[in-house]
Amino acid sequence: MQTLLIFLLLAFSPPYHPEVTDPFIIVSKETNQLAFFDNGKLEKVYRVATGATQDLTPAGLFTVTVKAKDPYYRKKDIPGGDPKNPLGSRWIGFDAKGTDGRIYGIHGTNQPSSIGENVSQGCIRSNNNEVEQLYEQVPIGAKILIVENDRDFLSLYEDYVRQEMKKRLQ
Repeated sequence: MQTLLIFLLLAFSPPYHPEVTDPFIIVSKETNQLAFFDNGKLEKVYRVATGATQDLTPAGLFTVTVKAKDPYYRKKDIPGGDPKNPLGSRWIGFDAKGTDGRIYGIHGTNQPSSIGENVSQGCIRSNNNEVEQLYEQVPIGAKILIVENDRDFLSLYEDYVRQEMKKRLQ
């Protein structure tokens, strides 16, 4: 009976406009865009760079686990703040593929011409000034949805919220 009620509510309700206050990010690997939602509203869409191949940037729902200002680039021993550091001025790490947020992340870049391209080793590159804005608004624990399609961000967000509400009702 409860399942039928949930189905009827979801199927015949007007478009759901949740009272969601948590910041939420959606990244489209197809369009190389990042959408930032806050308080249930689309606040901003940014151009980003994603993996050089489709499999490098993982798709799925992830959680922000690490944030860093002027991140250190371990692979090549480049300190934060160094103009040669490819991670730029901020790191917002998430737990893709069972990692701890230090492997995959949204970060700035010292190569702004790469934005909008498929060029990274799996991370999501952003212009430094834009990732600095995002960094201030995205807390540890925020969710990041990475998709491999070009569906509009509002419908992707509404689908996510519906799924979360359905989980909470069960």
